[in-house]
Amino acid sequence: MAAYPQDPGAPDAPYLAFWQERHLCTLTTPRPDGSPHVVPVGVTYDPESRLARIITDGASRKAVNVLAAGPDGARVAVCQVDGGRWATLEGRAFVRSEPERVADAVRRYALRYGRTPGPNPTRVVIEIELTRAMGRG
Repeated sequence: MAAYPQDPGAPDAPYLAFWQERHLCTLTTPRPDGSPHVVPVGVTYDPESRLARIITDGASRKAVNVLAAGPDGARVAVCQVDGGRWATLEGRAFVRSEPERVADAVRRYALRYGRTPGPNPTRVVIEIELTRAMGRG
């Protein structure tokens, strides 16, 4: 079986370009019982910081699942696919509510997805500290 590893901090140009295009993604988080919870999300990828970011409501199931994992974070994956191109980022997820982190995540989302989400006073950002990347851009 072929492997398509990428360095999450220094991906090749086609892989990075793929993450800059507008694509919906999936986020897989562990439920408290260990089963996977998979939902569509918008994701931004910042290789310099080795972070992927997802904005969401603090009461969303994905945020609750990440919080339930405790202080060491939840092991998660985000993935996008377009024909024969695909990309997966894996790492430890943490819910952040600091206004500057949320605002930065909203700004990054607007750049990638071409729209600024409306105000949400309970918005948080799920930050994924990346440990693995794979795919073909």
